[in-house]
Amino acid sequence: MECKQALHSNTMFRRFRDSSSMSRGKEIKDEQCDQEAIEGNEDECEFDEDDCEGDRQPYTSERCVTKENSSKGPWIFSDGPSPEKMRKYYTSQCLGRNQMFSAGSHGEPEDADYSILPQCSDELEAVLFPRIPIELETMILARTGILEYKKLSSLSKRISQVIGNGDLLKERRRNGIKEVSVFMLASGEENWRAFNQQFTTHKSLPRLPSDNVFKSGDKESLCAGTHLLVCGHDFGGPVIWTYEAVMDEWYKGPSMVEHRCLFASASCGDFAYVAGGIGLETNDVLCSAEKYDPKTKSWDLLPKMKEERKMCAGAYMDNKIYVVGGQDKNGDLLTCAEVFDLEKKMWVKIPGMLNGLTTSQSPPLIAVVNNHLYLFETSSNSLMVHLKDCNSWKNVGPVPIRADLHRGWGVAFKSLGNELLVIGGPNISPSGRGIYTCCPNPNSENQKWVLRDGSGESNRSHFIMNCTIMVA
Repeated sequence: MECKQALHSNTMFRRFRDSSSMSRGKEIKDEQCDQEAIEGNEDECEFDEDDCEGDRQPYTSERCVTKENSSKGPWIFSDGPSPEKMRKYYTSQCLGRNQMFSAGSHGEPEDADYSILPQCSDELEAVLFPRIPIELETMILARTGILEYKKLSSLSKRISQVIGNGDLLKERRRNGIKEVSVFMLASGEENWRAFNQQFTTHKSLPRLPSDNVFKSGDKESLCAGTHLLVCGHDFGGPVIWTYEAVMDEWYKGPSMVEHRCLFASASCGDFAYVAGGIGLETNDVLCSAEKYDPKTKSWDLLPKMKEERKMCAGAYMDNKIYVVGGQDKNGDLLTCAEVFDLEKKMWVKIPGMLNGLTTSQSPPLIAVVNNHLYLFETSSNSLMVHLKDCNSWKNVGPVPIRADLHRGWGVAFKSLGNELLVIGGPNISPSGRGIYTCCPNPNSENQKWVLRDGSGESNRSHFIMNCTIMVA
């Protein structure tokens, strides 16, 4: 195939045809100059298609003739397509796109046709990505959002390798890089959504490939490392769907040792803990507890709690797992709490921890910020802080969300780094639901809540089905 035909017929003719701002005289003059430049290098322009399959040297400016055009900018002539266009083509192929340029009315590219060029390969990665040290590349990529890793892995085999083998996550831990993401599913929505900590950006997750039984049933959610776990019941029985944030995909994860629902959960670094609940196979109220490890994708039993309880709440604080409130096997409300010491591997009961509080039908809404345990008192829509030294609660101001309308259901109350996050309530904001954060001060009686409307889309449900926080 001749370079004259590939470049001149496709690129130069279309540029001159589409240019309306140039005079005809200048067109002819430039065309003659371009023709001379091509003919002068015609011997070097001829190449065989077999060259595409072998090793090729990157195009350099030493073999190119550059000509300035007032309307189109610099044109580059060489023994093949310009490095800029090769770079665009190879990038589009690596990203799985068939065409980089827009098509004309006859389905042809508006610019030169580079279909004769080879697919992206290891030999051509140097054209796309300069060969920087792998350690430096890993440090740079480690500062990219985890939810973008799937896109990054398609750019080169090197990037895909450091993502797949966990080197990127290890680099994040070594440098103390922590990214907070909020995963949420509202009533009437089919897809989970992920928000950044500031609620300035969001992403719709791939559709969860479950059956209608799972979609319409009650579910619990929790995070461990880069895993989002959604526990429920499908046509075949209890199931846990796992969303792997690094690969941006869902799969059926391992089941708990004891299938359960309405349990307490808490996350600590790469691990997640569950305790209590109702056994899905026995319908008994449980006192057992388990730990999930995302690295091994397995559940391990922990020592049993002293009390059987369901509809309880969990939190992590002081290197301990707190399980608060709930109901016993008779349906009576529990005001006590239990604490599991991760070092001593034992449970300690805290009697009367919820004394003096008005309980609701929903599990207690608790969250930990800066080593303080907070509770959203749903009957009065007040924020309470726990005083450890006297095992009592202090009112630190109102919460700008009405949780009393549904007796605590449909409201998310979570810790978001150094902030408290509350989502739900009636249609009081442009987004259709209230999204508020605050940096709580346990010594103040009035907190400064900030409205964060997220995407600002309307017609969004204010009833939150599931919400959980990922820190990775």
